[in-house]
Amino acid sequence: MCGIAGVIYRNGSRAVGRDMTRMLQSMKHRGPDSTGYALYGPVTELVIMRYTLADANDPRDFEFAERLRRSNREVEARLAELGAEIVESEQETEYAFRLAFRYDGELKTIADFVEDIPRCEVLSLGRSLEIVKDLGDAESVAHQYRLDGFEGTHAIGHVRMATESDVDISGAHPYWAYPFSDVAVVHNGQLTNYWQWKRRLERAGHRFQSMCDSEIIAVYLAEKLANGSSFEEAMRESLDDLDGVFTYIAVTADALGVAKDEMAAKPLVLYEGDDLVALASEEIAIRAILDREIDTYDPYEREVLVWQR
Repeated sequence: MCGIAGVIYRNGSRAVGRDMTRMLQSMKHRGPDSTGYALYGPVTELVIMRYTLADANDPRDFEFAERLRRSNREVEARLAELGAEIVESEQETEYAFRLAFRYDGELKTIADFVEDIPRCEVLSLGRSLEIVKDLGDAESVAHQYRLDGFEGTHAIGHVRMATESDVDISGAHPYWAYPFSDVAVVHNGQLTNYWQWKRRLERAGHRFQSMCDSEIIAVYLAEKLANGSSFEEAMRESLDDLDGVFTYIAVTADALGVAKDEMAAKPLVLYEGDDLVALASEEIAIRAILDREIDTYDPYEREVLVWQR
């Protein structure tokens, strides 16, 4: 079933981590297995990388801890080998890490070189985007990663019910649009031409971390953007190229957009106010962050809507 949500503030930064947690927690019944966030803070000169070196389901013992220490030292060594200057280094959980560093090269080079380390998975790379995802509901994930204090301009989120794959972090949304900086996607639905697009994008040099069809949307948008399409153009083109029943929310460093397929069978409600735009699979999620009477509406079939921050 799953649930998706997005919010963008019209007037600067707000407590986006807290607000997205409230939205996602209100839809816990749609997906209790994992929760994910794509959060956008102020654009900085530093590149921010979030990555994991194990899965949340891996058994813990002394050997596990020692392997993680060795792997994380290797991540930092590989960054230094590429000329990156690490400014901040933080281990957020037993298996999840965050680095901020100065780097002027291509992010794809970083991702490919680092992910060559066994069991290393880069969740996001960018100068604004930070993807956080883990097992459990929104409140437990937000507490674990201290997200209530995250200030930013916009965000998307996802609560997942694992129906066709394992309950693990690699199957959780959002997905970073590798290798395009600061682009991410959450999705509710199913793509019926998944394998066709996966093979086509792999031949073009893209890599995939999961067997989830939602990751196809993220990488599809990345390729379109890299080839010169605008964000809105790429989303509109996706309605012709991607088959299935789906609603997805995509974000860049300065925009948030939603697209619905021609059947519009997957639910989404939308609120537009003077101070913010909020959208979610259920109206209860929007009401979780607004303490006033609101009017919402459903986007139409084949509709694409984009808001700039």
